Amino acid sequence: MNIVEIINKKKRGEALSYEELEYAFMGYLNKEVASYQMSALLMAICLKGMNDKEITDLTKIFINSGEVLDLSSIEGIKVDKHSTGGIGDKTTLVVAPIVASCGVKIAKMSGRGLGYTGGTIDKLESIEGFKTDLTTTEFLKELQDIGMVIASQTKNLTPLDKEIYALRDVTGTTDSYPLIASSIMSKKIASGADKILIDLKVGSGALISNMNDAEKLANIMKNIGKEFNKETIIVISDMDTPLGRNIGNSLEVIEAIDTLKGNIDNDLGSLCIDLASKLISTAKKISEEEAKEEVLLSIKSGKAYDKFLSFVKYQHGDINSLKVSQDKICIKSEKEGIIKKVDARIIGEVSMNLGAGRKNKEDSIDHTVGIVLNKKIGDKVSKGEELCTLYVNKIKKEFNIREAFVID
Repeated sequence: MNIVEIINKKKRGEALSYEELEYAFMGYLNKEVASYQMSALLMAICLKGMNDKEITDLTKIFINSGEVLDLSSIEGIKVDKHSTGGIGDKTTLVVAPIVASCGVKIAKMSGRGLGYTGGTIDKLESIEGFKTDLTTTEFLKELQDIGMVIASQTKNLTPLDKEIYALRDVTGTTDSYPLIASSIMSKKIASGADKILIDLKVGSGALISNMNDAEKLANIMKNIGKEFNKETIIVISDMDTPLGRNIGNSLEVIEAIDTLKGNIDNDLGSLCIDLASKLISTAKKISEEEAKEEVLLSIKSGKAYDKFLSFVKYQHGDINSLKVSQDKICIKSEKEGIIKKVDARIIGEVSMNLGAGRKNKEDSIDHTVGIVLNKKIGDKVSKGEELCTLYVNKIKKEFNIREAFVID
């Protein structure tokens, strides 16, 4: 086989065989295909797409590039949940303890964020002492003992995806639906759960900006799940505006705790209840209404929060160690009116510039900085009233954050 012929074939819009895809992608992982050649192939895939078989084949190649976690030693149905990411999205920190407290085992490998805000692992590392790197033995033991585990992805799980993802990030090829779907689903399938829930974000603060594209991607991921015998549920949720009020790592953990303690009459609480209900309904084979009753009872009784505390303690974290910067900038409204829009993308950019996210993979995150939204869509605001509060550290600028708020 010849990598240039494979690139040209895809450039002409022709389908690639399993063998051709394996030759190209595994060749890149094994340093036999140059990065400029793989970049050309990725761009050809972006422009010409892939058919269903190609997408399934590529997912299989990603999975087979490393180890697959075997959860069969753990009794019962095991579930997993993934979000495609967004501003203020701390749903995993809320959903996982709720699901586990209702008797459904949830096993999740998460990543560190690249972009506007930290990933789930970054958020958890806001908690002093919290151990995110677990061995397979530790991962399985925690799942068995307390019914939930969230850890960073091991080096041996889909190593090909890590290499391709890094290359896509610097070659303008992040917006290919076949590549997005193969990346997400290969990690989820390799993580070993029986049932998978994907929270697919749509809007200005998400990878996917419109509903039509979200539905296309959802169908691709469902088809992949079906091919690998994994029931896959897709929930499409809004990311035109930030989720919840807190953006930033420690701040988001604090808001997740607040939600688990019962502050659920808001957008974050509603989405978390919906996601948890769907997972429990699927795992227990009960109606979503029955599952929702279990979810609400778990929150009201304190079981969900207690599960979160057990989880943090099991992974050696000190929940009392959470810190936010004492240095604040209050952003006040210059006019009176009703908040019509809070732009997630602008909020995300400011959050990253404060140090809560990463511009480059090597950047370190400041867990203590971020933004708290004092006003959300539909709220009244007076002139001089606070729109939001910036928690700052080394960078003490307001940036252009007022532009995020559209007031009428």
